[in-house]
Amino acid sequence: MRPEHWLFTIPLRLRSLFRCAQADRELDDELRDHLERKTEEYVAKGIKQEEAYRRARLDMDGIEDIALSTNAVLLEEQADELRAAGVDRLNVSLDSLVPARVDAISRRPGSADAIFRGLAAAERAGFAPIKLNCVVMRGRNDDEVADFAAITRERPWHVRFIEVMPTGDNLGVSRDEFVSSDEILAAVARIGALEPVAGPAGNGPARYFAFPGAAGTVGVITPMSHNYCGSCNRMRLTADGQLRPCLFGSIQTDLRDPLRRGEPIEPLVRQTLRIKPERHWLVQGSDAGSGGLLALSQVGG
Repeated sequence: MRPEHWLFTIPLRLRSLFRCAQADRELDDELRDHLERKTEEYVAKGIKQEEAYRRARLDMDGIEDIALSTNAVLLEEQADELRAAGVDRLNVSLDSLVPARVDAISRRPGSADAIFRGLAAAERAGFAPIKLNCVVMRGRNDDEVADFAAITRERPWHVRFIEVMPTGDNLGVSRDEFVSSDEILAAVARIGALEPVAGPAGNGPARYFAFPGAAGTVGVITPMSHNYCGSCNRMRLTADGQLRPCLFGSIQTDLRDPLRRGEPIEPLVRQTLRIKPERHWLVQGSDAGSGGLLALSQVGG
């Protein structure tokens, strides 16, 4: 797979990233004319002028797709602005449909209401696809698997059930509350037959299924029970500028300091791709293979 097809998960401030007007001053006349033509093409498709302009600018930069992973707590107030800035699709972390459980898991009272309002705002803003990521934990939310899956019958959402992955701060959960994807799919099958499907746009590791005639899909992400390292197409850029070829590995390349010195970073990215490990070595209930991570939030997970 060519390096430009790899998906990078990058923490970023969208407002500063998409200040395109200032950058356009550096464009020559030919490129500026091209930008105007591309903008007009998007407008002709019914896209609003501001969003059309930003999409045309992204096309020129070779960016075909931007996805945002979020807890959706602030999404209600930011959905329209994010959509106008060029974000195409959303991954929303939601581990329960019960407000009290959401608040307990997030340790933020009132977050459940904010998340549900944010999802409604995301639909109105036109994000597609919308993916819900649910980490299934025995005794906490495994009794909601069927309820989550049932959402996909009526709404064009894509619910992905994720197996617990061990990090330094959740070893007890990893050891005692792990639920395999086979068990998850069996629970979903109790409310209806599932058929394998291609799934929504994106480059992630999920396997997708759907109820006949459903608007959305059910996916499973299986780092523990069914290793997918052989087809992994991910690297992670941490908030402090370290590029990791494997989420759970000790190998990382510093991009921040060379970038600050004005040095080219493409050779560093390509070299990091070449040393991407064959697989991870995660062990349930142990941090032996977690690459020193205490929590997935350290690498944008």
